[in-house]
Amino acid sequence: MTDATNTILVVTPHPDDAEGGAGGTIAKWTREGRRVVLVVCTNGDKGTSDRALAPAKLAEIREREQLAAAEVLGIDEVVFLRFPDQNLEDSREFRLALSRQIRKHRPDIVVTIDPNRPYIRHRDHYMTGRVTLDAVFPYARDHLAFPELIEEGLEPYKVPEVWLFRPESADVHIDITDTFDLKMDALFRHASQMSRPRETSEARSRERAAEIGKHIGGGLAEGFKRITLFRG
Repeated sequence: MTDATNTILVVTPHPDDAEGGAGGTIAKWTREGRRVVLVVCTNGDKGTSDRALAPAKLAEIREREQLAAAEVLGIDEVVFLRFPDQNLEDSREFRLALSRQIRKHRPDIVVTIDPNRPYIRHRDHYMTGRVTLDAVFPYARDHLAFPELIEEGLEPYKVPEVWLFRPESADVHIDITDTFDLKMDALFRHASQMSRPRETSEARSRERAAEIGKHIGGGLAEGFKRITLFRG
């Protein structure tokens, strides 16, 4: 990453996924003056064990929590696509929605979840990662992919690079020692999702971050798979 990297688009399946997977890095970027836009694909309306809590009410709660977490991290804008939780599909509607955000914000980096985790995985995670990659290439790039976007004034755009969080094999490791506390503060704005005491969750998160930090000689870190598409 260079000083020329000014806009980063983070695409996440549910409220709270970006904070858990890349919250420390996002906080680092915003501290450096980068503009970060967060796209939340689902409304998270099934993320509860409380049978008395209606899905529509839960979606409202989770949206408020996401806005609060974004404020902690210094995120410039949050876009809610509001697809139903556990129902993301590789559909034209979804590809169009993500291509629209890429063309609108023209990011230097697109960050999303790695879709290729083997065996057990949340289907929304897989769909978000896979469709984001498809939106990056070729849909956001090709003017004939979605003619309606041209009519909206959104010209094709070539994303220079993609970073995948929670990858099977990371090749970029970002030091978040100075922003780990902000990551945890943001995570705990998602109060509806935090079933364990903060001390317990924070200790486990710190342990994982320290393990990743070994790749950079110590401290706390987050890992990403970096995909370079276009240069110059």
